[in-house]
Amino acid sequence: MHRKLGPGLLESAYEACLAHELEKLGLRVQRQKAVPLIYETVKLECGFRADLVIESSVVVEIKCKEALHPVDEAQLLSHLRLLDIQVGLLINFHVVQLKDGIKRMVNNYHETPDDRDAPSVGSPRRLQIQSF
Repeated sequence: MHRKLGPGLLESAYEACLAHELEKLGLRVQRQKAVPLIYETVKLECGFRADLVIESSVVVEIKCKEALHPVDEAQLLSHLRLLDIQVGLLINFHVVQLKDGIKRMVNNYHETPDDRDAPSVGSPRRLQIQSF
């Protein structure tokens, strides 16, 4: 996908194309999923949205910028925590080679001996990240 489109498009274009490619693979993808914020006992509607949630087990945040900043990582970690999902990808499409724009992040992961043999967290199959 990135080889065909190249860098320079809007985040929403890459989001739509990536969701399409993942759905073609048979994966369940939610776009612009609302991220709830619960403070004490109050659920607050703050308008937080995760770009993509794949198989309810991976959050993908899409960026198109010269360089990623710590606040981009903090945003992804916040979404992971609030959605109670452990694994996320921060993908910056504003790079020549997409592999240079992908950062995998894990939130509160504690591996147990049984986890080493399990296919993945929260999903019966392992999500394979491919170059599109």
